[in-house]
Amino acid sequence: MRELLPLIGSHPGGRSALTCLYRCGDACFQAVPNTSDNEYAGDIIAGALSRRSMMRAAAVVTVAAAGTAALGGPAAQRAEAAPLAGRPGGRPRPTPPGARGLRFAAVAPNKDDRVTIPEGYGQNVVIRWGEPILRGAPAFDPEKQSAKAQAGQFGYNNDFLSLLPLPGERGRQVLVANHEYTDEILMFRGYDPAAPTRAQVEIAWAAHGLSVVVVQEEDRTGRLAPVGRHPLNRRLTATSVFQVTGPAAGSPLLRTSADRTGRKVLGTLNNCAGGTTPWGTTLHGEENFNQYFANGSSDTDKRYGIGTAGTERKWERFDKRFDLAQEPNEAHRFGWVVELDPYDPDSTPRKRTALGRFKHEAAQPRLTSDGRPVVYMGDDERFDYFYKFVSSKRMRKGGSRAAREHNLTLLDEGTLYVAKLTGDSPATEFDGTGRLPSDGEFDGSGVWIPLATGTTSHVPGMTAEEVYVFTRLAGDKVGATKMDRPEDVEPSPRTGRVYVALTNNTDRGKAGKAGADEANPRNANKHGQILELAEHWDDPAGDGFAWRLFLVAGDPEDPSTYFSGFPKEKVSPISCPDNVAFDDHGNLWISTDGNQLGSHDGLFGVATQGERRGELKQFLTVPTGAETCGPVIQDRRVLVAVQHPGEVDGASVDKPASAWPDGPGRIVRPSVVAVWRKDGHDIGV
Repeated sequence: MRELLPLIGSHPGGRSALTCLYRCGDACFQAVPNTSDNEYAGDIIAGALSRRSMMRAAAVVTVAAAGTAALGGPAAQRAEAAPLAGRPGGRPRPTPPGARGLRFAAVAPNKDDRVTIPEGYGQNVVIRWGEPILRGAPAFDPEKQSAKAQAGQFGYNNDFLSLLPLPGERGRQVLVANHEYTDEILMFRGYDPAAPTRAQVEIAWAAHGLSVVVVQEEDRTGRLAPVGRHPLNRRLTATSVFQVTGPAAGSPLLRTSADRTGRKVLGTLNNCAGGTTPWGTTLHGEENFNQYFANGSSDTDKRYGIGTAGTERKWERFDKRFDLAQEPNEAHRFGWVVELDPYDPDSTPRKRTALGRFKHEAAQPRLTSDGRPVVYMGDDERFDYFYKFVSSKRMRKGGSRAAREHNLTLLDEGTLYVAKLTGDSPATEFDGTGRLPSDGEFDGSGVWIPLATGTTSHVPGMTAEEVYVFTRLAGDKVGATKMDRPEDVEPSPRTGRVYVALTNNTDRGKAGKAGADEANPRNANKHGQILELAEHWDDPAGDGFAWRLFLVAGDPEDPSTYFSGFPKEKVSPISCPDNVAFDDHGNLWISTDGNQLGSHDGLFGVATQGERRGELKQFLTVPTGAETCGPVIQDRRVLVAVQHPGEVDGASVDKPASAWPDGPGRIVRPSVVAVWRKDGHDIGV
């Protein structure tokens, strides 16, 4: 037996101190904002055993189109993804074994300062931080950067990615990217954190936000290149105008001295993951917005992790809206899901208050059988909650103006829910080691607790506006289940099952904190897990579900890991699942953030169906200090956002820790990378 891979780093999740500081404001070193006495899943497991047979019957999933049965049922285990035809290309290479879509030679764990991909695959950098995308924007020059230049250039620290079709323009697609945060130490030579200049702050404002850029694919490969100055290209920044919509729009809780209507916000901040809607828009989650606001004082500020002193970036010195002592409601205008229409460069993006306010990691919709969108969302905080929104309106098909205008109202009316999970094994079986319970699975049932519908609150003691603006407090009041950092959430387009990435929670089991339970079976949880959820009767609008842990991450040699029963000697080590996406074969692709196993972060594919269910293979690794973000999985290419390369303690512009992507002597730049098969065939077939 080989030795277990080493644990690394002193920061939670394996991040560098620099990443913790600039991305989330050292959230893991602050007090846990959730101080409610809500039950953990383990607290209510002991009395749940008698309900097990009832749950099994109620959780039957009838997905005739997908040909699956109950969550965990034999038919679901045997159902193979339907094969999809590959494209003709060059001479085929010998095909490695694996589930269809995962037939590539797995990349070994490594610490190389590059994007490492499987044998037989090629790659290119699609676009880098600072590349001009708008008409009139200058070429990138890190020594002569300005806010005006950055506002026309691709932003910093790309995260969520979406690739949308562009009808009528052969070989072109629309790339949408989030720009989560800035790391000024790696952006500006000689940066002084104690005394940032106005120019530096304004450049950082312009480097946040969103980018829309048309890309052109090269014939015979998966290579992509940006189309500069295309009419659809667009930048949204921390000073762009955003519209507030939905039931909380205009609330006194959202009004400021600069916006007495409570309906217009300048900027979007800390956009992490997101989603792509069936009606052709993109969704963007405002996550660690709390770190940008100084001098918080209220209990609600505290519940959202807003500090009582100054901020690291010190933006409050240059704009009073970041000083809550002067503008106490400004922070309430962040923490929303933003909807963007990438096909209309003149449209105003909208902050959708009906989806609640918290640290949104992502928002990915699916449709009910009658065409109503359901959006699943995680609140990326230790011991916080998992939500869904069910629209009351049906999507209209087609591309007419009337259909598009109607569909742009779908996320403003409906019901917001929070999840409460129950395990089906005795609490005594969970000792914090991750040992499987006697029934052989971590599983149970759950209910969706309604929080608000339109202007009606379902939470005693809170108005509907308060529920939307202070959604965390609403979850506290109704007894939602505390989770291990619920991040990206993705419904399977084949089976309807929902997969929730729970990245880690090193506080679990500490003195005064919750211990292990069936949904979170390890104390000091360094590696995270992925939860699989099946709505009752496959009805996304329903009020109940069955769940189980699909994957418990870590070194396969560690007895606490679990890969849906697949032989662990045949899987890749994985740590800290973050963003997730599906391919057309039904495989789940997982990007990681903060690998604790001595390797760089990477992208992994795992089969969710058939005899190879749980087979997990590493597809790529990213450079030194980087995180793997925003995967897009197409038939012929994979896209990843390489975020914060070189973000290693002690690094700076003058002392870079990475030479990626342009080699020694060049500034390190977050970038988007495309990977494809050199023989022209589909990925992994």
